[in-house]
Amino acid sequence: MQGKHIHQPKLFASVTLDSLMPEHNIYRRLNAVLDLRFLYKATQSFYGTQGQASIDPVVFFKLLLVGYWNNVHFDR
Repeated sequence: MQGKHIHQPKLFASVTLDSLMPEHNIYRRLNAVLDLRFLYKATQSFYGTQGQASIDPVVFFKLLLVGYWNNVHFDR
């Protein structure tokens, strides 16, 4: 008896950003050696205590580094 496969695409695809980035990527290697936890204490006085939560200072600094290295001059 001949079977026929009816293709049904998956509703959800399981993809992570880590699986899309090569192992030898410069940002992956930099993340392994660069410790930016000191920024939490260094920037604590610039953050308020009320209102909505602001952007993580480590994330913001990483965005600035990537922008600088890739010659991106805008922050929008």
